[in-house]
Amino acid sequence: MARNRLRLCERIGHGSVDIVCVNGAMMKTALAVTVAGMILITAMAMPAFAASKANRVSIRYVPPKNPAHQEIYTKLKQRGALEKLQKLLSPFRLPRTLRISLTGCDGEADAWYEDDDITICYEYVAELVKNMPQETTPSGIAPIDTVIGPMFEVSLHEFAHALFDILELPVFGREEDAADQVAAYSLLQFGNSESRRLIVGTAYAYNMDEKEIDQCRSMEDYADEHGTPAQRFYNVLCIAYGADTRLFGYIVNKGFLPKTRAEYCEEEYEQVQDAVDLLIVPHIDLDLADKLMDNAWLPKLEQ
Repeated sequence: MARNRLRLCERIGHGSVDIVCVNGAMMKTALAVTVAGMILITAMAMPAFAASKANRVSIRYVPPKNPAHQEIYTKLKQRGALEKLQKLLSPFRLPRTLRISLTGCDGEADAWYEDDDITICYEYVAELVKNMPQETTPSGIAPIDTVIGPMFEVSLHEFAHALFDILELPVFGREEDAADQVAAYSLLQFGNSESRRLIVGTAYAYNMDEKEIDQCRSMEDYADEHGTPAQRFYNVLCIAYGADTRLFGYIVNKGFLPKTRAEYCEEEYEQVQDAVDLLIVPHIDLDLADKLMDNAWLPKLEQ
């Protein structure tokens, strides 16, 4: 006796007891048509992403209005600071152009992202230069790294905001925290020596910010969308330690990062890494990125 064909049944209608049974082959055909239709609709709904490509970052040095910023403008332009940033971000495949500008901000020491534009203020760079130590710190941080580290970090922080917006990436939690995590993770993708310099330079800047506002902090400061400088200081050290407990083990041994926090840092780093792998890596030209990361990005330290 021939075996009966598989018959799939499902209820239809709201509250109806009617049952429609369809042949298995018919169901497979129906499913195939449905899936094909969904793919077509998705492709039609996302035309911008189909045109995504690498090298979609443009840069601009805006001549400063404040004469005090002329030296910063000249030095950064001579050293190709924005050109390096542009090259570093070139592997990202974006659906439209992202613009990065170095400009005066009428006294505001800040950086931000808005409407496909990243703005980095001369005032922010001037603040870093003002806080730069005259010589290597007792903890071994070179003066130049206290400027370069946070400049890289703030650029990558604002670039993270750009990625969230342009690529329409979901963010679970506060966006500022997520941008900090992406920036810290990015700093750790350089070679060991450069990653260490960038991380400790960034931590130094957060520590200086905390010292400046600690004496005049009000309750409203805790309402800011950013974490406090002290919290961001510990967060960046934790991600670094979680990424490489040997390279950054000294920050725990010397008491810069409490052992109670360090215990969970590997898990924190892995959480960020999983999110980056899932949401951001698909938008990167990995071959180009691998070639770029083999380069030296920071100036050599004087012996």
